[in-house]
Amino acid sequence: MRFPTPRLFIASLFAIFSCAAFAQNVPAPVLAAKSWILIDHATGQILASKDPDTRIEPASLTKLMTAYITFSALKAGTITEDQLVLVSARAWQQEGSRMFIQVDTQVTVGELIRGVIVQSGNDACVALAELLAGSEEAFATLMNREAERLGMKNTHFTNANGLPDPNLYTTAHDLSILASAIIREFPEYYGLYSIRSFTYNKITQPNRNRLLYLDPTVDGMKTGHTDAAGYCLVSSALRGPRRLISVVLGTKSESVRAQESLKLLNYGFQFYDTVRVYAADQILSQFRVWKGASNQVDVGFTQDFLLSLPRDKANKIEVVLESRQPVLAPLARGQEIGTLKLTVAGEPYGEYPVTALSDVPLAGFFGRLWDAIVMWFKNL
Repeated sequence: MRFPTPRLFIASLFAIFSCAAFAQNVPAPVLAAKSWILIDHATGQILASKDPDTRIEPASLTKLMTAYITFSALKAGTITEDQLVLVSARAWQQEGSRMFIQVDTQVTVGELIRGVIVQSGNDACVALAELLAGSEEAFATLMNREAERLGMKNTHFTNANGLPDPNLYTTAHDLSILASAIIREFPEYYGLYSIRSFTYNKITQPNRNRLLYLDPTVDGMKTGHTDAAGYCLVSSALRGPRRLISVVLGTKSESVRAQESLKLLNYGFQFYDTVRVYAADQILSQFRVWKGASNQVDVGFTQDFLLSLPRDKANKIEVVLESRQPVLAPLARGQEIGTLKLTVAGEPYGEYPVTALSDVPLAGFFGRLWDAIVMWFKNL
C-alpha cells in the first residue's frame, strides 16, 4: 500500500533544501583515532563511525556510568545532594586524578558528583560507589546490570573510576548509548558536565574537556586517558534543536582528541539534518480490523517519527506501508500492527513498526461470528 508524503514532511524538506547542494557525496572525515562514532541524539542513528564495536579500555570514561547510577539514585530519592558521606581509607588512597578528599572527613554527595564530573576524581568515584552499594565490587555489579539494561553489549565494568584492569572494557558504540541515556533521562543533572572548574579543599581544578572552551555549543561530556587507552573524549553539542554526540577513542594527545572530536561534530551538523517525517498521532492510514467493535483503526506513530538524513537525500524519500493481516481485535493503542518501509534515493533505508492509534475492543458475539464467516470465505 502506497500513500502520499504528508504536508508536514514536505515543509521539512523546504526548510533544508537550500543546504542540500553542500552535502552531496561528502565522505565522513578520517580521524587520528583508534575508533570513533557520531550519533544523532534524537534518533539514535549512527551518522559516521570507524570500528565502533572494537573493545577498548575506557579509562575515566567509566565515570559516565558511575554518574548515571548516582543520578538514578538522586532521582529515585534514595540519596540527596546535601547528604554527607564519610570518606573511607580506600577512597582516599586512590591513585591518578583526584578530588583530594580526606580520610574520615565528610563530603556531600553534590560535592562528590562535581568531583567526579569536573575533576575526574578517582577518589570521589569510590566514595560514591561505597555509599550506593557498600563496596566498589558491589557497585561494579550494579554498573554491569545497568549496562546490560541499556543495551551496551560489549561492555564490562570492574571498578567505578576506570583505573586499568584486564576485565574492564567498552566500545565507542556502547559509550554513545550511555551518553545519550544520561542526556535523555537526567536533564536536571546534565548541566553539571558544562562546569568549567570546581574547587574543593581549596584546590581548584579545570574541566579537562577543551571543547567547553573552544565551542560554545559543546556542553559536555567526559575525558579519559591511560597509556593503553590513549586520549579519549565523549562530547555532545547542541546547535539549534539538534544534538549530536561523538565518541573519539585512542588519540595521541589532549589537543588531538579535542580537534578530532570537533571535526566529527562539525561534519554531522554540516551535512546531516534531523527530519520529523511524521508527527505523533498523525494518521498515516486506516487498517481493516476483524472481530472488533470497530472495523477500522487509525495507524501511525505514538511519538514523533524522526530521521537523520544526509541533506541531499531528504527530498528523495519513498514510503510503503504494510499491514500485518489479518489485524484482529482486541487492539491496544501503541500495539504494532504494520511496517513502514523507507527507501532513500532508491536504496532501502529501514523498516519501522507502525501502531494502532486507539483501542479497539472485541465485537459482540454476532459481530465476531460474522467476521469469522467473511474471513473463511476470503481464504477459500
